[in-house]
Amino acid sequence: MTEDKLTTLQGTLERLTFHNEENGFTVARLKGQGGGEKPITIVGYLSGVPVGSTLSLSGWWVQDPRHGRQFQVQHYSLDRPNTLNGIERYLGSGLIKGIGPGFAARIVKRFGLATLDMLEKHPDRLAEVEGLGKKRIIRIKEAWLEQKNIHEIMVFLQGHGVSATYAVKIFKTYGVDSLKIVRTNPYRLAEDIWGIGFKSADRIALSLGIALQDSGRARAGLLFVLDEAAGDGHCYVEQPGLINLCQKLLNPDDELSGLRNIITAAIASLDADGKIVVDQDRVYLASLFYAERGVTGSLSLLSAGRGLFPSQHFEDALHRIARIMNISFAPEQQDALRVAMQNSVTIITGGPGTGKSTLLRAVVLVLKERGLFVELAAPTGRAAKRLAEACGHEARTIHRLLEYDPSLRGFKRNGDHPLRADLVIVDEASMLDIALANSLFKAIPHGASLLLVGDVDQLPSVGPGNVLHDCIEAGVFPVVRLTRIFRQGAGSLISLNAARINNGEQLELLPEYRGIKDFYFISREDPEEIEKEIRSLCGGRLQKSFGFDPLRDIQVLTPMRKGVIGADNLNLVLQQALNRNAHGFTAGSLRRFLVNDKVMQIRNNYEKEVFNGDIGFIAAIDEEDHAVTIDFDGRQVVYAESDLGEIVLAYAITVHKSQGSEFRCVILPIHTSHYSLLQKNLLYTAVTRGKKLVILVGSYKAVAMAAKNNKQEMRNSRLRERLQECLNHQVRSEKGLRF
Repeated sequence: MTEDKLTTLQGTLERLTFHNEENGFTVARLKGQGGGEKPITIVGYLSGVPVGSTLSLSGWWVQDPRHGRQFQVQHYSLDRPNTLNGIERYLGSGLIKGIGPGFAARIVKRFGLATLDMLEKHPDRLAEVEGLGKKRIIRIKEAWLEQKNIHEIMVFLQGHGVSATYAVKIFKTYGVDSLKIVRTNPYRLAEDIWGIGFKSADRIALSLGIALQDSGRARAGLLFVLDEAAGDGHCYVEQPGLINLCQKLLNPDDELSGLRNIITAAIASLDADGKIVVDQDRVYLASLFYAERGVTGSLSLLSAGRGLFPSQHFEDALHRIARIMNISFAPEQQDALRVAMQNSVTIITGGPGTGKSTLLRAVVLVLKERGLFVELAAPTGRAAKRLAEACGHEARTIHRLLEYDPSLRGFKRNGDHPLRADLVIVDEASMLDIALANSLFKAIPHGASLLLVGDVDQLPSVGPGNVLHDCIEAGVFPVVRLTRIFRQGAGSLISLNAARINNGEQLELLPEYRGIKDFYFISREDPEEIEKEIRSLCGGRLQKSFGFDPLRDIQVLTPMRKGVIGADNLNLVLQQALNRNAHGFTAGSLRRFLVNDKVMQIRNNYEKEVFNGDIGFIAAIDEEDHAVTIDFDGRQVVYAESDLGEIVLAYAITVHKSQGSEFRCVILPIHTSHYSLLQKNLLYTAVTRGKKLVILVGSYKAVAMAAKNNKQEMRNSRLRERLQECLNHQVRSEKGLRF
């Protein structure tokens, strides 16, 4: 029940009971200005308000059925605290980097009620406080000035559900022009600020008076729909479907007449501005259209080259390399080597244990013997490290190979400044999305060769496109599919079950995880029981039985994020079970980070050189500066509080995020509640991530459903057709020249 009368209150924020970092919704305790009254509960959207703040509020009293009488905040303004305790709590709340509770107490003790005026007008007087050095004083002065500027933004955004974290990002992006840009074109936020989507920007725009049928709103909606489609792996959306999706986004209540015409006009406008490309009835984001066309052109040029090894000398070289490696190549391996050596673009695909790494080592040795230069690359750091170990030759991530330059916001290596290489080998090529493939292929010099190696039966890339699959399906490049299993002993079930999944056969599921096998199934029908079993396995049983480090060796993979056995909940459960470190940092109501936490980057950050899917461990937390230091395979990377939206806990991750990685032990919860995601390639990808041990925990029915479901996610891409059109035309032209 809500009282009708609009009421105003003033008081000091005593405690945050609940704060949602995503939308700023807050439940807090407020103490009246007089200090004698009991604290009251206030609820509303209070972004960036620290404990100790003095607030002026307007709103209504409500009677909550569960929590009693509360004050529902409609508007608020932040006043300077005017008591010693209020000033001390205000400064020590973390609002100003460099001032924690300890230094806040010292500063207030020295300057009393004049503290905030001193910071405003005479900040150099901080030198009078014992323990504050020159560097810290400079940091405090800069932080005080910055928080003054961003507070105006925070207040402006308070009713729009934009959190304090994003207000800081807005200020870092636009600086002193922040408010001007937000007020004149709020849709820029969705384009420029990672984490702020169209819906948040649209809320702001509508509240500022932008009409529902505004052409700028339609343009922003179209770009959002196309970007969402790219996030689902699509390079384009067919125009009728795009118009329907955009109309649903902009007009969910179906009350606007003429909206389809406005959207159609916006498509033409964006096409004319070069933001999108309309190709027949397909609508692309411009970057994806040119990437798709660029990959076609680059591969066409590369395929016109000659192989690296004359056929008449191949047999002698093969025998020499076999002696050096002390192995005997199987017939299909010999064929694969011959194809790779004698063609300018070659694809090798196969499951785990089929000898891909052995072949790559042989290729490197053969070409080194001839004095040729080989570059090895993989999409992720861990995959590059494995590739280097397998081949005995330096391997780099594709981003490092292409020399990404943050100042240029692009790669130094390109068509004008190509790589120095006779052969470029790309491992884990199934992870290549269309944009990264375009950047890589155009940097390969004319006359060089390309060898793509990967497992096409895995899930497709996280980014848009399906490059490896499309290159194989085009039928214009030599493709070698390896099927014979060499790696892992005859008693291994990981490779055997992976092959059975691919063939649609019944898996061999052993009912107990103890013993000498490397693949087990633990039957549990209830999601809560699956969660309990996983916690027990990670919490000590596997370490005791197999010697696995719970954090470094074991990885829980799950089909989805939500639910009891989704990644979000399992991360909280496993963090509680595996990390008892008390030193931590709270970034939002459910985002508690602790020293030693296992975490994962969820977007490419070129400036930090950390990429989507990279896993690290929290090495240190600075509670005063609200900074987190993360160790990524020996490299220390510092995250400010505003960057922590790029990091999630990684005790459990989705199967999609595991691509390109290997783990000594993989645990996969699998249940019929995952129905929409129970597909053969997802189960196959999860199983093939395990190196020493794979454990499925769940129901037989769910395993059978996944193994039988051969339905693959279809992605909108024209790469296959473009390659066929371009390469077949090229062959016809060459034949014509011969005559």
